[in-house]
Amino acid sequence: MKFVDIPDSSRITGDPDNRTTIISNGKILQDGVQINKIELLEYKIKFEEKLGNYSIITALIQTDLGEIEILYDEGYRGTNALQDSANMLTQNLGLSGLILRSLISLKNHIGKN
Repeated sequence: MKFVDIPDSSRITGDPDNRTTIISNGKILQDGVQINKIELLEYKIKFEEKLGNYSIITALIQTDLGEIEILYDEGYRGTNALQDSANMLTQNLGLSGLILRSLISLKNHIGKN
């Protein structure tokens, strides 16, 4: 089962323009939930001549309870927005915060069903 926890998720219909895998087959266990894969997805929403691409970057977390896609970042972030976000996530202890936030949201969605 996949849940999307993104404000105005209608802005990210269709396939992402770019994606990068952060963890694959990591089998990380957090709070009794096994995290199998974490990806960042980039959706290019619009282009402004002076500012470049406006991107929405989401995190897709696959667990043994299901998948959840949450908002990670958005805005005019330049031509390397996805790679810059992946570097920030992995180099600045952002991964643990992302995992915890994702699990809280996933458990809330499961509790509603």
